[in-house]
Amino acid sequence: MRRQNLALVLGAVAAHGPLSRADAAAATGLTRAAVSSLVVELLQGGLVVELGPAPSGRVGRPGNALALSPRGPAGLGLEVGVEHLAACVVDLRGEVRAEARLPAANRGRPADAVLAELAGLAERVTAEARGLGLRPVGATLAVPGLVDAATGTVVRAPNLGWSALELPGTLLGLPLVAENEANLGALAELWQGGALDVVHVSAEAGIGAALVVGGRLFRGARGFAGELGHVPVRPDGPDCACGARGCLEQYAGEQAVLAAAGLDPAPEDQVGLLAARAAAGEPRVLAALEQAGTALGTALSGAVNLVDPAAVVLGGAYAELGAWLLPGMRRELAGRVLVRPWRPELLTVSALGRRGPLLGAALVTIRRILDDPGSAAASGPPRSAG
Repeated sequence: MRRQNLALVLGAVAAHGPLSRADAAAATGLTRAAVSSLVVELLQGGLVVELGPAPSGRVGRPGNALALSPRGPAGLGLEVGVEHLAACVVDLRGEVRAEARLPAANRGRPADAVLAELAGLAERVTAEARGLGLRPVGATLAVPGLVDAATGTVVRAPNLGWSALELPGTLLGLPLVAENEANLGALAELWQGGALDVVHVSAEAGIGAALVVGGRLFRGARGFAGELGHVPVRPDGPDCACGARGCLEQYAGEQAVLAAAGLDPAPEDQVGLLAARAAAGEPRVLAALEQAGTALGTALSGAVNLVDPAAVVLGGAYAELGAWLLPGMRRELAGRVLVRPWRPELLTVSALGRRGPLLGAALVTIRRILDDPGSAAASGPPRSAG
């Protein structure tokens, strides 16, 4: 019961803070005495801090305002992309306090070499965060592929060349879990105040999607929901690496768009290359992006007709191509969605852009702390690596 009440008080501070103990009692339905006792524990655990007097409008001396601490427990987010590695540390307020991104050609590269380089990047941002008074207490890895949430195994990440890969249970002495990058992008949108019912598309080398229904991630029976990239848009289309034909990735995946645009793959940031050439008005690039947007809209119309979301969000690296992808997407959705008249404003570009999956990975630990603050308050400093 006390752990639940700790979560209630911390949740009230997170949602409404800064606020006084009296306001926290009113928000949670707990007595002021109970809240005062719980606040002592939250203060000792480094989860909240006291600010100056909180204006209350009540007679008598005002109490000190409580706010989430900018120091103390934090979340470590990690990401392996086909063309990059990234790491960041997020504090309890959801603010990124340390971040690093490194170009890396990971397609076909041995997983142990990728993870070793990622560990070095993680060590760098973790050291920076500790210098700010933060102590990461958990790490989550975003992967562009199918992840078994129960075991943490990367079942298949075709664009990396990984299959049946069991990840280590810890990294830098922190508990490590893995999650599909599209799922994490959708959760980041949700936790930053997005719609409770949304289809979130995350695209770069591959194309994934995540469904948020009633504020919860929909995983499907085996945890693999959201493989939008392998929805067929033309059943008689070209062969796909997955073994099927005419999949969306053959028309809107990064390599397909580059080929249609007549561009050679860049050594890094291929989406950035497409965006730069599109902004320069190159006709073949614009035509390739128009075709990709049309294919994306065709595939998404089935999902929208099936689940009737409040919004569709284009995220991941493709958020940077929204200006050229959205017209075709909107046209297809308008012509194919039957469950209601489709309004163009329901399709938007994520404000988080390509940082969404990485931010979502770091926020997994923050949400866990908010749901169970007792475990974080009692965890103490993490063990050092090795």
